[in-house]
Amino acid sequence: MAPGLLIDEVQQNLPQPSKRNDDAPRNIFPDGIRTSGQHPPLYDLLKPYSAFPKQITGPTVWQASEFTSNPSRWIHPLTPSDLAELSAATDTFLASNQPLTAISKSTFPLPTLSPTLQSLRETLLNGAGFTLLKNFPSQTWTPLKTAAAYLGLGAQLGYAVSQNGRGHVLGHVKDVGDDPAQIDSVRIYRTAARQFFHADDADLVGLLCVHRAAEGGESDVVSVHRVWNVLQREYPDVAELLTRPVWYFDRKGEVGEGQGEWIRQAVVYLETGGKGRVYMKWDPYYVRSLKRFEEKGVVPPLSEEQKRAMEVLEEVCQREALHMVLEVGDIQFVSNAHLLHARTAYKDFAPPAPRRHLLRLWLATPEGEGGWALPMPDSHEKKRGGVQVNNTPPRAPLDAE
Repeated sequence: MAPGLLIDEVQQNLPQPSKRNDDAPRNIFPDGIRTSGQHPPLYDLLKPYSAFPKQITGPTVWQASEFTSNPSRWIHPLTPSDLAELSAATDTFLASNQPLTAISKSTFPLPTLSPTLQSLRETLLNGAGFTLLKNFPSQTWTPLKTAAAYLGLGAQLGYAVSQNGRGHVLGHVKDVGDDPAQIDSVRIYRTAARQFFHADDADLVGLLCVHRAAEGGESDVVSVHRVWNVLQREYPDVAELLTRPVWYFDRKGEVGEGQGEWIRQAVVYLETGGKGRVYMKWDPYYVRSLKRFEEKGVVPPLSEEQKRAMEVLEEVCQREALHMVLEVGDIQFVSNAHLLHARTAYKDFAPPAPRRHLLRLWLATPEGEGGWALPMPDSHEKKRGGVQVNNTPPRAPLDAE
């Protein structure tokens, strides 16, 4: 069996989308690149279940014990020289008086640290799919310097994309008092509720821990390819159902002109070229929040088979996951193509202690720059994925809002 492969050659005759987002007005988008946003898949490029591998092997298939017994495989402390270079680059950028949204690989060079980050990028895209950096000085640097340095690190891995309808390219995972029961309008990262296993609408996600919770808020990651192997072996009917584009995902009102309120798609896909790998797009909160459309008769309710598939998927993820605790100054980077991640519910310290606070990046790695080949109309665009409402400009707020 080939390592996670179904086909070996790049398919040359796939439709190439226009680069409509790579020539955006610079008075709105400082680098001239607009986040592409959410799109339905190209349905005629979706593969039937019979085309999917029965078993995947290779570095993307792992079990938790491989990493709990060998932390040096995934934990990488930032050295004093790394931090000195990062600090100097940050000070230089801030002295230029450019907005944080102008940070890119070219405007924020890290010549010595960059090779290390490029090696980690390879691991994220084609290896285990996750890494943990330690020693980031978020307790000693100002919020502005912390934000700039974090965006500068992320720019070495991919293009920062907007994470919500307000254009936030620097997100804040923090309980701001939103009601997690209002799942049709509330994003769960703005609450202290549990997050089930899911993938975000970007190729990579980064989380920098600024403050810990009093209890909970711990992190789990799992290999999609290991989960797929389990499903194929134990629940092939669930595996088959996940490959069918019969799943409706809510957009929770973050919708631009001419866009639908939901997207019909599959959960598990095959790449349309490249290595033909299995990848997953999943978030149960976005599937469960469509009742208002179901009541209008415009979206079908979840079938009993779909409800069971959701339960099975979460149970297998829980069984196979690697559990970790993010300490202050830790940065976790995770692939959203071949990993799912989750978070336990948490409780904050009583005021005036600061609330649990993670800074979040969503990063795009386009197909032409080593990213996965997706059956999406924006697969070749630099800032593919993300959430973009009309021409909402990118913003990098220093705290939750």
